[in-house]
Amino acid sequence: MKQFFLILALFISGFGLETSIAADKPEITLEKEVLDIIRKNPEIIMEAIQILQARESKNNLSDAEKFLKNNKKAIELGLDAPVLGNPFGDVTIVEFLDYNCGYCRKAFKTVMELLAEDKNIRVVMREWPILGNDSVVAARASLAAHKQKKYNEFHIALMENRGRNSAKSVMSLAKEVGLDVEILKKDMELTEIDAHIENSKQLAQMLNLTGTPGFIFGEEIVPGAIGLDQMREFVAKIRNRG
Repeated sequence: MKQFFLILALFISGFGLETSIAADKPEITLEKEVLDIIRKNPEIIMEAIQILQARESKNNLSDAEKFLKNNKKAIELGLDAPVLGNPFGDVTIVEFLDYNCGYCRKAFKTVMELLAEDKNIRVVMREWPILGNDSVVAARASLAAHKQKKYNEFHIALMENRGRNSAKSVMSLAKEVGLDVEILKKDMELTEIDAHIENSKQLAQMLNLTGTPGFIFGEEIVPGAIGLDQMREFVAKIRNRG
């Protein structure tokens, strides 16, 4: 609370609302003067809150960037994650996704275009189902499909499905792409799949991602769906850094 009043005092002084306000006054006096000015100028409260939120956001981003820098190799290695594109590519992108996320489907098309034109990119897929139980089923099935070496085909089928990926439609699509559905159902319960989803959740939190899709390009955290030109720029920046 004291920090809030100090920011308000500095904010008020900076905008000339009351030249007598000073942040080094006794706390009780400071609060009394600030509250008196707020009563006369109620609009400043929202502006002060925005300053606090901006400061908090900046701190969170710094923590996320520090975490990425310290764990970049492990995150990019993605030992528990499927990979699209060239497994030995010179550029690695990490994607956090949910199969029922409309923006993820939009980003999927862009990623596939990028991989089609650049054969030296690998994309580490982090299944992060955040849109309900249907999304959890789709993610578990997708990871289980990886054990049958059909992750790519199934991933594409799920992303191109026009309706919601429900438990029923997921199994129907699995059959269409040639997966053994009975084996798939058993593999979906493996603890390693639990671990992948939990790891994705923990990583997303540490990287300050609040939704899907989310991307990691080198040492840059990129939330949300972006265009092909932007992806090309991020890839070029990674290569230029060597």
